[in-house]
Amino acid sequence: MENKYSYKLSKLTEDIPAEIIFKSTDFDDVLIYTGDVHRPGLQLADYYEHFEPTRIQLIGQMEMSYMQGLPRPERLRKWEALMKHKIPALIMCHRADITSAMLEAAEKYDVTILCTHTHTTETMSKVIRLVKREIAPRLTQHGVLVEVYGVGLLLVGESGVGKSETAIELLKRGHRLIADDAVEIKAIDVNVVQGTAPDLIRHYVELRGLGVIDVRQIFGSGAIKDYQNVHLVCNIELWKDDAKYDRLGVEEKTIDILGVKVPTVTIPVKPGRNLAVILEVAAMNQRQKFMGHNAAVEFSKQIDKHMDNQLLEAVALGHNQ
Repeated sequence: MENKYSYKLSKLTEDIPAEIIFKSTDFDDVLIYTGDVHRPGLQLADYYEHFEPTRIQLIGQMEMSYMQGLPRPERLRKWEALMKHKIPALIMCHRADITSAMLEAAEKYDVTILCTHTHTTETMSKVIRLVKREIAPRLTQHGVLVEVYGVGLLLVGESGVGKSETAIELLKRGHRLIADDAVEIKAIDVNVVQGTAPDLIRHYVELRGLGVIDVRQIFGSGAIKDYQNVHLVCNIELWKDDAKYDRLGVEEKTIDILGVKVPTVTIPVKPGRNLAVILEVAAMNQRQKFMGHNAAVEFSKQIDKHMDNQLLEAVALGHNQ
């Protein structure tokens, strides 16, 4: 099924960046719908079973060495066999020499040829990263996204609960803002979701009573970040006396965001609770979990061990009596 989102070839050319060797007549209209990139070694050997022509095609030293060892008529035939599938573009890596046969085939089938100075694997990695970020499934979530100690915290909750005010306090403590009020979230990998701010409100925060403030102007460029992976969703709600809140945190809860399971916690707020400090601890605790240490589980094991020891002592005392 065709991806809902696309990436313009002209934009990719700027972002890599790459030199345009031959520009197709529809260069500005070519759209890329898949983040997969292909090296057409088998195709240049005349094997086209399962070939996917919608992918960007990369040519490295191996492919060029093979083609240069062929007579020109054979090279032209093979380039034409590849180009006639109307691939989005052909990217030459290592600043490879462009042959006349390749240009002739590109002109005949109107296919863009680009050239980069970087190695093939580096170019492939960069193209995949750029394209997948642009075509990733996405949604807009009401909330605030901040980076605290390298951990992406997505603050959600009802309007007026204090998310933006807490973000300002975190900025004062040296952390960074990605988005306030609306967070654009993309699933850039099978287990990674990434958030950014809509262009219109990027670097701005709304504070009731003060209005809109420019974070970059007030706190400096070090207080902002364009995008951040979401590692923890913090649901902030007003304290409810009759609610049952997790006291140990042994059971890790998750929330589904675009098919990715993201850890989540519920943090109740009431006068006297320093929410910024709590969120800093939540971020540090999440980092500990990433490194394989779960304080709640360790504490639970200590309790179980203590209870077992108490039971053994009671049994021993009974035998002695």
